[in-house]
Amino acid sequence: MNRLVRCAPILLVLSVVARFAWAFLTPNGMNLVDLHVYVDGSAELLRDDLYDFTYSEETPDFPLPFTYPPFAALVFFPLHYLPFTLVGVCWQLATMAAMFLLIKLSLGLVLGDETAQSPRWTRVAMLWTAIALWTEPVRTTLDYGQVNVFLALGALVAIRSSRWWVAGGLVGIIAGIKLTPAITGLYFVATRRWKAAIFSAVAFGATVGLSYLILGQQAGTYFTTLLGDADRIGPVGSVWNQSLRGAMSRVAGHDVGSGPVWIVGVAICAVLAFFAWRALRADDRLGTLVVVQLFGLLVSPISWSHHWVWVMPLLVWLLHGQDRQRLGTKLVAAYWLATTLVGVPWILSFFQDSIWLVSRPGVLAWLGAVDVVGALLVYGWTIYLGRINRREEVRLSRERDARPSS
Repeated sequence: MNRLVRCAPILLVLSVVARFAWAFLTPNGMNLVDLHVYVDGSAELLRDDLYDFTYSEETPDFPLPFTYPPFAALVFFPLHYLPFTLVGVCWQLATMAAMFLLIKLSLGLVLGDETAQSPRWTRVAMLWTAIALWTEPVRTTLDYGQVNVFLALGALVAIRSSRWWVAGGLVGIIAGIKLTPAITGLYFVATRRWKAAIFSAVAFGATVGLSYLILGQQAGTYFTTLLGDADRIGPVGSVWNQSLRGAMSRVAGHDVGSGPVWIVGVAICAVLAFFAWRALRADDRLGTLVVVQLFGLLVSPISWSHHWVWVMPLLVWLLHGQDRQRLGTKLVAAYWLATTLVGVPWILSFFQDSIWLVSRPGVLAWLGAVDVVGALLVYGWTIYLGRINRREEVRLSRERDARPSS
């Protein structure tokens, strides 16, 4: 392990070079379909046609619409003035740099910033980044030109800030770009940062107001007609959708929708998330954030496999946290590392005749629940570990009390 850490800068350079070789030498390596949607879709603002736009050049079976809030189109709009290849290369480089920062800042939450800034732990962050580029969530984020790593980094920077207006403002802004980061507000509630929680809602409201002010009816179309329309985002039953609803639908053989079955599933996940949070140590900020983000991924109607970039902070928390030596912690980490490096949804995608078909053989349906099962494993182990740690604390306290005073 020490040798790998020493070689981490070289391994990271090799990983980045290999990633770009993959991008430029394979037929679909530089498709960047989602980045096309961001760039080409935002250009439609000039024609008052944002939410009628679709990109189908590389996805004829599912023309991709612009599904993000209108504020995102305002953020992406300047990119359409640049050559797309330049945007694509810079986007991938920036994504890799953001992944390094995401891992390094996660290490800071676990080890303390002073320790994490040391040369050795900087190399550890480099080593994790070299590995991360080949995990399915990050690999597909790079393939599609997705925005997930930037949003995760924004959320992590936000919760690390002690200033309520910075923390809440960042979360509100990234929620304005893509709604899913709004779940980070639960972190502020869990840590009793009430000002940050309230200001995140205010900042999000500001992005909505700005969108209406500049875009008018285009913003109104999103917030009055399209908001909450999961079908427009994509096929719920596709194996690429690793949300609770996606997994339950594939097992049931039909879209369970947002009815009683799904509500019961969400309630169970909420209870597990609550008790997992309660089982954490009081100062475990990264653990709290991971619990919250996993809950958001589970309950969202659509959580594509590339949304699960929170796997990397999760692995940092498991393998560098206080309970890293426990067998259960290592097994949960091994599960996530193996399934994301192999890319289980990617493999199963070859067995689905169409992304629109929900029903499939039972074994494929259950294998397609790989990320949901992994999240529940994290919750279950965290709850069990909390009980173990409390028992050990009680035992150590009794031993101290039993010692004769000098």
